[in-house]
Amino acid sequence: MEFMLDTVNLDKIRYYQNILPLAGVTSNPSIIKKEGKIDFYVHLKKIKEIIGSGQLHVQVVGELKEEIEKDAQVIVDNLGKETFIKIPVNEQGLAAMKTLKSKGFKVTATAIYTEFQGYLAIAAGADYLAPYYNRMENLNIDAAEIIRTLGEEIKRTNSSSKILAASFKNVNQVNQACRNGAQAVTASPDIFEQALVMPSIQKAVTDFHDDWRAIFGTEKIYEL
Repeated sequence: MEFMLDTVNLDKIRYYQNILPLAGVTSNPSIIKKEGKIDFYVHLKKIKEIIGSGQLHVQVVGELKEEIEKDAQVIVDNLGKETFIKIPVNEQGLAAMKTLKSKGFKVTATAIYTEFQGYLAIAAGADYLAPYYNRMENLNIDAAEIIRTLGEEIKRTNSSSKILAASFKNVNQVNQACRNGAQAVTASPDIFEQALVMPSIQKAVTDFHDDWRAIFGTEKIYEL
C-alpha cells in the first residue's frame, strides 16, 4: 500500500515525512490555493527536496488537448520527467493522455467518478487512477464498488495501472478504499491525524508507562 499526502503545505509535509511511510505528495489548484499565491515552481521544488525520491503529482489546468499537453511539458521541464501529470478523465483529457503516454510521460488520471471513466483511463495507459471517494458518496455513487471493479479490470487486463484513491473526509473511507483494492491512497494531513491521534491510543501508552514506572521505578527502559 502506498500512502501519499494531499497537501502542498511545507510544514505539514516535513512533519509527516518524518512519521509516515510516505510514497509521495499530490496536489491540485484547489489545494495550492489554500497556501495563497505561492511561487509555483519554487514551492514545488521545495516539496521535492523534502520528499527526496518520493513521487510528486501535479495537475494541469488547461482544458483542451493541446493546452493540457503544453501544461504537462512545462511542468516536466521545470520539475523533472519523473513528475506525475494529473489529468481529468474527460474527452480532452483522454486524448491528451494517449499522446503524453506515447511520449513517456507519467500520468495520473484524476476526477474519476464512474466505473466507465476508470476503464477508459486504464485503456489509455494511465499510471494511476484517482477516484474521488467522498465526492462519489455525496452523489450516491458506491465508491467502494467502483474501486473494486476497477481493481478487477486492472487484474483482468494485466494492466500496470494502480488505483490512487482520493477525496476522503474520514478514516473509515480510507479503510474501505484499501479493503476494496486501492493500491494507493492520498489524504490530507487531518485524515492521518484522525487515524493516529486518538485518545484511546494515548491512554494505552500512558497506562503502559505508568505500569513500567510502578514496577521498576524508572521512566524509561534505557534508564535501568
